[in-house]
Amino acid sequence: MMPLIYAEKGEVQIIRKIGGSPEVKKHLEDLGFNVGGEVSVVSSLGNNLIVKVKESRVAVSDELARKIMI
Repeated sequence: MMPLIYAEKGEVQIIRKIGGSPEVKKHLEDLGFNVGGEVSVVSSLGNNLIVKVKESRVAVSDELARKIMI
């Protein structure tokens, strides 16, 4: 298991765990990040990642990407 920040671009990954406070978990859940769901990194811009989750593209900060374990 490793943080999403270290995922290879274009590879589909399965979300294993979401860490952080209850507020952070709820925010990520609202964006579509759920345990067991698929996610893939589209690109990285500075300290942010563009990820594809549930047929949408979402930008997440480096800090949030470290809370999503794959």
